[in-house]
Amino acid sequence: MKGDFTILTQVSVENITQGVDFSAEIIQNTLTTNNLWMMLSTALVFIMHLGFAGVEAGFGQAKNTVNILFKNTVTPIIGIVSYSLIGFFLMYPGFEVPGWLDFDFSGWNMFWFKPEEADVSAGYADAGYTYWTDFLFQAMFAATAATIVSGAIAERVKLGAYLLFTVVFVAIVYPLIGSWKWGGGALDAMGFYDFAGSTLVHSVGGWGALAGVILVGPRIGKYVNGKAIDKPGASVPLAVIGVFLLWLGWFGFNGGSVLSADPALVSLVLVTTCLGACAGGLGGFLAAYFVFKRLDLGMVLNGVLAGLVGITAGADVINPISALIIGFIAGILVVLSATFLDRMRLDDVVGAVSVHLTCGIWGTLAVGLFSNNPEHTFLTQLLGVVICGATAFFSAFIIFYLLKVTMGIRVSEEHERSGLDSHEHGIRGYTIVYDE
Repeated sequence: MKGDFTILTQVSVENITQGVDFSAEIIQNTLTTNNLWMMLSTALVFIMHLGFAGVEAGFGQAKNTVNILFKNTVTPIIGIVSYSLIGFFLMYPGFEVPGWLDFDFSGWNMFWFKPEEADVSAGYADAGYTYWTDFLFQAMFAATAATIVSGAIAERVKLGAYLLFTVVFVAIVYPLIGSWKWGGGALDAMGFYDFAGSTLVHSVGGWGALAGVILVGPRIGKYVNGKAIDKPGASVPLAVIGVFLLWLGWFGFNGGSVLSADPALVSLVLVTTCLGACAGGLGGFLAAYFVFKRLDLGMVLNGVLAGLVGITAGADVINPISALIIGFIAGILVVLSATFLDRMRLDDVVGAVSVHLTCGIWGTLAVGLFSNNPEHTFLTQLLGVVICGATAFFSAFIIFYLLKVTMGIRVSEEHERSGLDSHEHGIRGYTIVYDE
């Protein structure tokens, strides 16, 4: 280390004596460091799609495994392409005056036909990252919002209807709502705060999931004589792997939302994120034991995810103690929410509505209670939740309803009973071959 420092000092002195613009070199190095962190964060968010696939396939029935994995494979593909065509330019329109609608697509031509004009210099985003990294990081978030819907309506939704919903939701609904805060729109002007997307990503996806669950209806045999019937998942180990992959990816989801490699802020965000997850798992464990009188692994797993969703809105403006409180309450809420949904006969295969919607709302409101910034108020957070929630839910409801009355959104009873794998894909996820 001492030798390296001596060499660095000599190089620095040499640069100064030779008249080298050392400040420009520092700025370029800063851009490189920040951009590397943002690209790593992008990769971590991308791997969350594998986590979602694992959770959904693990909690879903074995007869629908291929169908579930197919959706989770195609969702990021469609989501990223849709976002590149429309969503990115709708989400960051460059409001001249903060408002609600701004359809400026001036950057579209440069993105597709003049990529050499993209700003990859330190002048873009305060040397935090380049234009291309900006797009890719945000595209991963957009695809995540659609994936949330997939898990809730699994095992009975038509694949074609779901994919069409994904195109419209990712290309228009998600980026429009996102523009109101992250694009410098009206919510941002009123002081609404959502650091990494408890509302803008998770609740928006959760509202879409709720609309889908209502319109597609429960699975056959899920509710009998007023009681919810357990439908055993295909693989508990796969669900556990999925949750840990999501937890890993969340370090990029929240850590990357710092939008630079700022060592102090990134490290704080990673700590609050991890503590929120731990407290959420603990809250889910205790609440499930109290409600169900058993050690419920599924609720511990969803508790971890609930804590992560809950901490996402304020991970950069709260202290570690607050992170534990927010995460713990989220873990309790996810159990109560799942129980309530079953009483309402709203069949959510993986608990997506409870994790992403219920705890996304809680996490956003928690900013108004625990933020170290006095400008973040509970009433402003509540108003933002209501505005985003109403827009996301009714938009998703309309999309699903139009699909329902045109092409239909639910598979036939025969296909649902025998499993979607054989009818839709011609193969099964789990096949045992016996040698004769």
